[in-house]
Amino acid sequence: MASVIKIYALFLGSALLMFGGGLQGLLLSVRGAEEGFSLLALGLIGTGWSVGFVAGSITVPMVVRQVGHIRAFSVMAAIGTITILLNLLWINDVSWIVLRALSGFCFAGAAMIVESWLNEVADNRSRGTIFSIYVTINMAASTMGQIAMSVTGTAGYLPFVIGAISFICAVMPTALTSSPQPKPISSAKLDLRLLYRTSPAAAIAAFSVGMANGAFGTLAPVYGYEQGFDAAGIAFLFAITAILGAVAQIPVGRLSDRIDRRIVLIAMSGLAALVGALLLLINPTQGALMFVLFAAYGFAANPIYAVAVAHANDFAEDGNFARIAGSMLLILGTGLAIGPAVASMAMGMFGPVALFSITMVFHTILAVAAYLRMRVRTAKDASEREPFQPMTIPRGGSPETFMLDPRSEQSADAESTTEATGDDPVADGAEPDTYLADPPADPEASTAPEAEPEDKDQTNVQERPQSGS
Repeated sequence: MASVIKIYALFLGSALLMFGGGLQGLLLSVRGAEEGFSLLALGLIGTGWSVGFVAGSITVPMVVRQVGHIRAFSVMAAIGTITILLNLLWINDVSWIVLRALSGFCFAGAAMIVESWLNEVADNRSRGTIFSIYVTINMAASTMGQIAMSVTGTAGYLPFVIGAISFICAVMPTALTSSPQPKPISSAKLDLRLLYRTSPAAAIAAFSVGMANGAFGTLAPVYGYEQGFDAAGIAFLFAITAILGAVAQIPVGRLSDRIDRRIVLIAMSGLAALVGALLLLINPTQGALMFVLFAAYGFAANPIYAVAVAHANDFAEDGNFARIAGSMLLILGTGLAIGPAVASMAMGMFGPVALFSITMVFHTILAVAAYLRMRVRTAKDASEREPFQPMTIPRGGSPETFMLDPRSEQSADAESTTEATGDDPVADGAEPDTYLADPPADPEASTAPEAEPEDKDQTNVQERPQSGS
């Protein structure tokens, strides 16, 4: 019973965090536009959040090891509360960029602590259920936070205070617990070369999704404001985008379990690129068409990252899931940081509608890259794949999310075996000296038979015929 109460208390804390985060993210974009911030400044606000989030994901484990989960979580929530209130007191672009970075740092830390705590409470039988509930709660709470802006509006102090209350209330579930502290958070294990050798398509997908969704998430509210939507209209516009994106993960994920996941990546990124092109050409004003196109974009774009993670895991060596997924998170975070800045410059030169040129270009790049990879490698048989797991793009997750993911169980088991035997699992059956070498300049060079990334069942590599495909 105590474990059940603890789990639901952590779910509540996470929901309050995501509610405040959903409200704050949408609020700052719209209120910044109302205050006359430049498009570049609005883009850099989104960049600041991503930079802070990545920095927090890397450094917060050290803080937790020093002071423990409860104290660290309380500090993160308190600083996050102070930050959103300072957004209200210091209404200028430079302050908001800096404060947004600090907010991203605190949000990453708080999310990591909740997720590591859930990871310790979960066992092998309950891990899948807990992970699914956690993802669902994150999606629902963030969407509710966005909808809340339709009630609070953007003027005055009310939306900032509501967000601050939500953040500080998130402390209560952990502060009141009498259970022992969890084990310290492990620092994220990253290996970009391993990710590249395992699945170049997944690496390209992570960056493309970061660029497109970072630009869209930060600056689409500004586009809506420029098109004449009020606070309620923008809130519902983004709510329907998030809801359709969440709903799409189930059918899209199940489809990707049955066919080559790269076909799904091509279809979804192609649809997202098409929607971007339609928005660019039509440039709709207020009306049903805008809601339809934004909903279609959410349906197409939101599941892509989760499919890419599943695709990388299909071809990963046993024990490498957490390392590969963490590396994808780093690449995603880089795209999330760069995308808003690039989109803001395009919007400044060509008008607000130029935002969708960025989403169109990077989704097109992903579709083309996935198609080219299909011509190089055969698909993994459906019976050998790990089941798809829904997940949020990590504005509401952290590297600890991947440790909670049921697919991490194999990673933990394999890593324990590695530590016991002294062996080092290497991607694609490559020999250790090949694994440690720098990746080839040509991505296709990694597809030679002796180091084919997406065939983790290779055996007797030395006996394979050599070819230069």
